[in-house]
Amino acid sequence: MTKEEKIAVVQDLSETLAETPNIYVADMGGMTVSEVSDLRRLCFEAGVKVQVVKNTLLKKALDDAEGSYDELYSALKQQSAVFFVGENVNQPAKIIKKYRGGKKETPVLKAAYVGEAVFLGDEQLEALVKLKSKNELIGDLIGLLQSPAKNVLGALQSGGQTLAGLIKTLQEREG
Repeated sequence: MTKEEKIAVVQDLSETLAETPNIYVADMGGMTVSEVSDLRRLCFEAGVKVQVVKNTLLKKALDDAEGSYDELYSALKQQSAVFFVGENVNQPAKIIKKYRGGKKETPVLKAAYVGEAVFLGDEQLEALVKLKSKNELIGDLIGLLQSPAKNVLGALQSGGQTLAGLIKTLQEREG
């Protein structure tokens, strides 16, 4: 790879990081070409960009990018693939888990940078799968805000029926 090609790769990575700052770094070593193709297909279908890069070039791109990616540097060893994701921050973790299906050991999650939080190691995969996207969090918040209003309305509606029933029962006793 020539120096110009390396510069172009670093610029491309930097631009992608600016657009999608949430990244996952995985080790795909030992995977066959067909396995990598299957994984890439899953990523494409989910809207996740995956790219195999040299660690030194990725490190330079991370240095150029906004944000503090310093904690990821320890994970940049051996062969690395980078998953770039926008708002559905748990999507790459779900893809890795689905791809493994309990039968395979690769790809192995090395690190993830999600919302300025760093997750190191494959044991963090389950925690990343459970992360909620921005839209899911907004939906949960709206549901929580609507819940008290629904409870008050429900109580008022059922209270009216209970009160009417109570008055009717009292009238029948007196009569």
